[in-house]
Amino acid sequence: MSKVEKLIEKLKSRPKDFSWDEMLKVLTYFGFEQIAQGKTGGSRRKFVNSEKKIISLHEPHPQKVLKSYQLDMIIDYLKL
Repeated sequence: MSKVEKLIEKLKSRPKDFSWDEMLKVLTYFGFEQIAQGKTGGSRRKFVNSEKKIISLHEPHPQKVLKSYQLDMIIDYLKL
């Protein structure tokens, strides 16, 4: 099992410690790229895939741990 596949399994279990960087690796695996943002983008991040589907998330700070609603949204969107 590859590292990304292990991250996907971890994501499915909805852990309390899933990091922003781990989420970036999973989204990249599914073909998503971050859209460049303007000056007033704040901490909102958008990701798009080849089918022009967009995922919009708030980058958590100062800790880089995703909230449970963000995990649920990603799991539902990726149909995991």
